Amino acid sequence: MERITVALRAQDPISQAGVASQLRTRPEVSVTEWGEGDTSPRIMVVVVDTVDEAVLTMLRHIQRTSTSRTVLVTTDIDEQKLVSAAECGVAGVVRRSDATPEHLVQVIGTVARGEGHLPSDLLGRLLEEVGRLQGQVLGPRGLHFTGLAAREVDVLRLVAEGYDTADIATKLAYSERTIKNVLHSVMTRLQLRNRSHAVAYAMRQGLI
Repeated sequence: MERITVALRAQDPISQAGVASQLRTRPEVSVTEWGEGDTSPRIMVVVVDTVDEAVLTMLRHIQRTSTSRTVLVTTDIDEQKLVSAAECGVAGVVRRSDATPEHLVQVIGTVARGEGHLPSDLLGRLLEEVGRLQGQVLGPRGLHFTGLAAREVDVLRLVAEGYDTADIATKLAYSERTIKNVLHSVMTRLQLRNRSHAVAYAMRQGLI
């Protein structure tokens, strides 16, 4: 089994040494120094107390200067800090209280496979925040997190139900040209090949 190369960044030397000593005993990972050699480690583990502006600056620097995926180990994090960390390239989050060697290595493996990881309670609160934002902020403006406007969702839903352009135009009280323009705009913007591809996209996004 190929070992996952992991580099560490911690805010204090005790945390740096402690996490490094725990990971070095694990056969799944190989601990290296950041910037050692010509290639980036697959995973960067960042250990902090809280996600403040200094930490976000560090995360942005990692994102900008390497190809590593980042796992954040932190004592304190909430939905807003999580969003900020995600914008800086963080793919996995582990609370320090949960960061046993076994769990940390499991999360490192998950992130190395291109997936993500969040504590379950934080994921639940984040989904609630997303729902609130959709309902109170984006929805009234005809917008969705998917990048589709409400009219575009309506058109795709009717396409999925088998209606042709004329029928959709009648049902939504638009001209046929408008319906064609909506579909063309969606397919061009999202790089979708045809109507079937557009419907498949909408289904994957849970819109229809």
